[in-house]
Amino acid sequence: MAKRSDLAEEETLLFRQAMKDVKPLSCDKIPHFTPQPRPFPKQRYLEEEAIFNDMLSDYYDPAELETGEELVFLRPGMQYGVLKKLRRGHYSIRAELDLHGMIVRAARQEVAEFLKDCMQRRINCVRIIHGKGKGSWQKQPVLKTKLNKWLQQRDEVLAFCSARPVDGGTGAVYVLIKNR
Repeated sequence: MAKRSDLAEEETLLFRQAMKDVKPLSCDKIPHFTPQPRPFPKQRYLEEEAIFNDMLSDYYDPAELETGEELVFLRPGMQYGVLKKLRRGHYSIRAELDLHGMIVRAARQEVAEFLKDCMQRRINCVRIIHGKGKGSWQKQPVLKTKLNKWLQQRDEVLAFCSARPVDGGTGAVYVLIKNR
């Protein structure tokens, strides 16, 4: 068996024979190529950071939150800004109707008379309190769902939405009535 040193000498000889015709380079400078940096999606990271910061901010507008219990209606042709102002309570409430404890038939009659009276008196923003239904036998709002349909069917109603928490929250609605 051959020794390691003999193999190393033999390999060195073979290498020198293979390189005997090679001429050394006259230039000693090696061109330096810097690889291009990988693309960095800076805008995406900025947007994600802004979203994260917004999620953690203390500011929120309760009028913009929807839990699925709110009533919201805007007659076609009306601007969304009108509904936004109504939801935020920017219109002054000029009249109020409380439907607590009424049966459906009586409540429907009261709503119809109330809206007619408000139109005649040129009152354009009112609050109707329908309650949250905790007193009903199924603990579900009966008048709320009925009022939602009734108001959508009335031509004089331009828009309505659930009130702000200070005015009854999901137990009341602001109603915008058109002028004569």
